[in-house]
Amino acid sequence: MLGVVVTGGVIGVALRELLLLPLAAQDAAPGSFALPAATTGVNIVGSFVLGIVVGGLGDRHPLTRAFLGTGVLGGFTTYSAFAVQTAGLLAPAPLAGIALSVVSVLLGLAAAALGLRLTQRAAGSAGSGGSRGPEAAE
Repeated sequence: MLGVVVTGGVIGVALRELLLLPLAAQDAAPGSFALPAATTGVNIVGSFVLGIVVGGLGDRHPLTRAFLGTGVLGGFTTYSAFAVQTAGLLAPAPLAGIALSVVSVLLGLAAAALGLRLTQRAAGSAGSGGSRGPEAAE
């Protein structure tokens, strides 16, 4: 399972860096908001997709869940970069740093909850109407 997670992590980190590296080169000024905001966006999108993965797979397909959830999305999202970027923003722009922290956590939670809810609703509607769902065919 470790190889699956590591492979997924490599993919997730590469995707994140493709998005953020161009900004990092332009965002060298202290107190600049572009890179921390983009990192927050990446984390919110990753939280939403993780909600979909967890909600859609549940306890089934543990290797797929480990690859996508822990690996790809764990590599794509980044708490450590968020923390360092926000800390760097706090000195020159304390209100912006605090606002970014609050927005990141709240929108990340909301995005994950939305992803979970969408997949649970889809699973519920797929199972209604007399259909026993794909598990019945197995």
